[in-house]
Amino acid sequence: MASAVSPPWQEKASEILQSSGVKLKEAGQNAGTFVNDVAKDAKVNVSDVAERVGKSFKSRWAVLQQPSTRQAMQERLISAAAATGTFLRRGLSETKDKVVVGKTKVEEVAKKTAQKSKTLLTDIERWQKQGVASTDVFGIPIEVTIRRQKSNTQIPSILTKCADYLILSGLNSEHLFKAQGDRKVIRYLVSAYNNKDPDYPLPEGLSAVDVAALMKCYITSLPEPLTTFELYPKIRNAHSSIPAMRSILKNLPSANYMTLELITALLLRVSERAVLNKMDARSLAVEMAPILMWREGRKPDCCYEEFWRSNPLNLDSRSNYKHSGMFLDAEEEEGGSCSIPLDDDGSAIDLVCVDVIQCLIQHHNAVFH
Repeated sequence: MASAVSPPWQEKASEILQSSGVKLKEAGQNAGTFVNDVAKDAKVNVSDVAERVGKSFKSRWAVLQQPSTRQAMQERLISAAAATGTFLRRGLSETKDKVVVGKTKVEEVAKKTAQKSKTLLTDIERWQKQGVASTDVFGIPIEVTIRRQKSNTQIPSILTKCADYLILSGLNSEHLFKAQGDRKVIRYLVSAYNNKDPDYPLPEGLSAVDVAALMKCYITSLPEPLTTFELYPKIRNAHSSIPAMRSILKNLPSANYMTLELITALLLRVSERAVLNKMDARSLAVEMAPILMWREGRKPDCCYEEFWRSNPLNLDSRSNYKHSGMFLDAEEEEGGSCSIPLDDDGSAIDLVCVDVIQCLIQHHNAVFH
């Protein structure tokens, strides 16, 4: 028969179950307390943040509502608007100034062009009264010669013909551009170009000295030097600076610039043969400076001027210059050398102008290219 007393393992199991129940209950209570605490803290934090944001917003709004702050903001806006308006007005003003300056420059150019045209017309009338023919090459402005000749080049054809002639066969001739040449030949050639054809070819058999003298004769006959009256002082003052010289020469009229470039390039070729022709850059500059650069009203005297002011010769284009029979008498040939031009006070030629031409010869490539 079974005992009424429970076995020991049943009592032990009951104790464990009771203990586990108590622990589960305590854990549930602890968990509920933790969740409540967390929720409470979160609620407090949210409320705190919301309160802080509200206070900050109210504080800043209050500051903005203060009269001093509002006035400051208005002043800032007004200042910004004023600065913007000033900037726009300044931009418009500068634009108007540029337009005025541009208009003034255009008017100045137009005025100068009109004055030059008026002067040219006056000169033409004067030449007509003096008997200057419409086909003349010597003694007229270079731009008139360019307009009359058949080619499109900006250099008088008489100079290109002479330069080609010298380069091909005359660079070694002694005293080029210094020796005066045969006056009879020069007179014949001047008359040929003035009264027959600006594109008249150079006759065969000419000496290099005569061709160089003919070039000097043409250059001297120009009413205004190749360097022009307007740029004379600037070119003269720039003789020691190649960049300045290059910049100033670019303001010359196209015909003047290209002709001056041709002449100085030829003179450079001549100076490179100085051992043979006895004409270095300095010697050439002394000879050429007085006819390439001179102030208005100070034109150098020329012993050949009578040739293009005198009555035309009756030339036969088919005859050789040596057999034409249309030359000066022997008495006229005597004493026909040209002296070095002097200033009004009798002093020697302007050595600064000589320095300028020497610079253009020696530094030709640097100046013109």
